[in-house]
Amino acid sequence: MPTEPATYPGYRFPAAVIHHAIWLYHLFSLSLRDIELILAERGVVVSHESIRRWCLRFGTEFAAKLRKRRPRPGDTWHMDEVYLKINGELFYLWRAVDQHGVVLYILVQERRNATAAKRFFKRLLVGLKYKPRKIITDGLRSYGVAQREVLPGVRPRTSRYLNNRAENSHKPTRRRERQMQRFKSPEHAQWFLSAHAMIYGHFRPRRHLMTAGQYRRSRDQALRIWRQETCARVVE
Repeated sequence: MPTEPATYPGYRFPAAVIHHAIWLYHLFSLSLRDIELILAERGVVVSHESIRRWCLRFGTEFAAKLRKRRPRPGDTWHMDEVYLKINGELFYLWRAVDQHGVVLYILVQERRNATAAKRFFKRLLVGLKYKPRKIITDGLRSYGVAQREVLPGVRPRTSRYLNNRAENSHKPTRRRERQMQRFKSPEHAQWFLSAHAMIYGHFRPRRHLMTAGQYRRSRDQALRIWRQETCARVVE
């Protein structure tokens, strides 16, 4: 008896279509309607609202699976915060990356004071069994307060010019913010950026440090892991 395409329970579209749509949405600066058109060209008729629900339902789940598969971060962490304007109000996106540019954690908060910095540090360390050797931040004093309380044994370094790694990691966020015409709420920003940072980063190695062969192997491995972590049961 032939088997039907793998699917997720409760969804009539094949799993391959669903995780491909999520891949397109998080990896490229495409709108939901753009993805609707791409799928239609391939013979898959689905509305952009269905794609939006797929991303809401599975995006965070897929990102969490990729997070478990990522290699251990480096021992130097860069931290930075950037403002987000949401419904006319200013919020701050806190971000931590290692020296290789791998995003460790992000958090959207209303403030950037010491309390917010300590909350960010504590959320960052949840589930981690190791601590960095060095933390590099900009001149915001809140980081120093949080570091002395939460990570007292870590060597801090404050430098505007050494923190380019964290500042550059904000660029994909800015592109998506413009394309989406700003985020609708802090919760929406937190949901989307948490998933986007992990899925986007999974497929974006530091290509300028690789040979062509190394890059192709890295790309193939990333695609293989993506298929493994987004697989679904087969209905017989």
